[in-house]
Amino acid sequence: MANVKRIMSGVFVLFLWVLVCAEPSLASSATTGAHSGPSIGTILPVWSIIPFAGILLSIALCPLLVPHFWHNHFGKLSAFWAIAFAVPFLFVYHGVALYEIIHIYLIDYFPFIILLLGLFTIAGGIVVRGSIKGTPLLNTIMLLIGTILASCVGTTGAAMIMIRPVLRANKNRLKKVHVICFFIFLVANIGGSLTPLGDPPLFLGFIHNVPFFWVTTGIFPHMLVTSFILLVVFFFLDTFYYRKEKDQGHTQEDEPEEEKVPLKIEGLYNFLLLGGVIGLVLMSGYWKAGQFNVLGVHIQYQNLLRDIGILLLGVISLVVTSKSLREANEFSWFPIVEVAKLFAGIFMTIIPALAILKAGSTGALAGLVELVKDPYHYFWVTGALSSFLDNAPTYLTFFNLALGKLGLSEAGVPAALAANAVTANPAFISYLKAISAGAVFMGANTYIGNAPNFMVKSIAEEAGINMPSFFGYMIKYSIPILIPIFIIVTFIFF
Repeated sequence: MANVKRIMSGVFVLFLWVLVCAEPSLASSATTGAHSGPSIGTILPVWSIIPFAGILLSIALCPLLVPHFWHNHFGKLSAFWAIAFAVPFLFVYHGVALYEIIHIYLIDYFPFIILLLGLFTIAGGIVVRGSIKGTPLLNTIMLLIGTILASCVGTTGAAMIMIRPVLRANKNRLKKVHVICFFIFLVANIGGSLTPLGDPPLFLGFIHNVPFFWVTTGIFPHMLVTSFILLVVFFFLDTFYYRKEKDQGHTQEDEPEEEKVPLKIEGLYNFLLLGGVIGLVLMSGYWKAGQFNVLGVHIQYQNLLRDIGILLLGVISLVVTSKSLREANEFSWFPIVEVAKLFAGIFMTIIPALAILKAGSTGALAGLVELVKDPYHYFWVTGALSSFLDNAPTYLTFFNLALGKLGLSEAGVPAALAANAVTANPAFISYLKAISAGAVFMGANTYIGNAPNFMVKSIAEEAGINMPSFFGYMIKYSIPILIPIFIIVTFIFF
């Protein structure tokens, strides 16, 4: 414990010293620059993402190396990396730094965590009862239902509705980690490809004038091929493990006989509340009610109303749902608390990474941006960055980059207006398909690639499943299973 604290203190002092010793011209130009992401992105060096790398490595390594410390202090560790970036960032870049921090929390983090909290609370009141056994066929059907549901109620909503029935069906299976990992692949990510409601990047495209139903037709073939291959691979893998358990003398039929319970869904009124959440999200995309200013950050009235409405719907669910239903779901607040604490640190430390990326050819990652030319480049670069960064701003960055390359975004013309040409420009459509598929599909590559990934992991661990570590998930599951499928998708479509 003492060694961990000494290392953390040393990292903080080192990072503070490096930023304070930055060229004075950088600090002065930042303080006089406009309050916008690209301006600070042209100034920040690559090594400013060290705290972001630190929090990712902490999430990856601490559960393996110091599990007891991590379980009890993950919130403090997240706060340490956030402070390690924020203090020197504010010290050197002053007002611009304050603007960037306020902006990412008011515009990104709080709406993000409010949506998660609302969906988590409401879905936690929906109970699927019944004597269901996690056979390969039933597991595959449940994954298919979750995949379809994800485009209707979002990946987070579908994941929160389906994860507990899946866990309950497989409670007596010896091998079930693969079930949860494929659940993350399909329900928490790829299933959200067909509507702007499915995943945040597609919603951003929608509010930038990408037609609602283009999303459904645009990457439907890509989603169909990817999902089909994954479901087939899962069925055969689950069948292999199921038969192996049977050969070892363990079958679910050998478990103590339980009272047969007919299949039924309770707490159905929570689906109406989920519909309310969907309606509020759509309202915030269509209705333009004006804005007000908070320390230089523009807050849209419709977005504020959406967030307040989602919180109210969560409270209504808590009030009207009986305690017994939540107990049947083994509902607890720990998963959402864990996600809130960790992502509070991630959103703080991600500021320089996103700012540099948004700066494009004038930022420290100009070399990477200039390599992105063809649709398959957009698919892999958008996807790779979405695996570790927030996939919504990553999507928007390459969305705007593609518009600029095709001359559809002129100086002073917002991308939202330029995107009116989306359905009339075949070249941009090919880029848009690649960007959309990369941002949504490859969020499954890591636990932090999409918000519900980490929540599903946390709920599974609460149920007693020993989920793989951050790197273990990548090495054992996402890289050997997903990457070959994405290569196939590249050759077929891009």
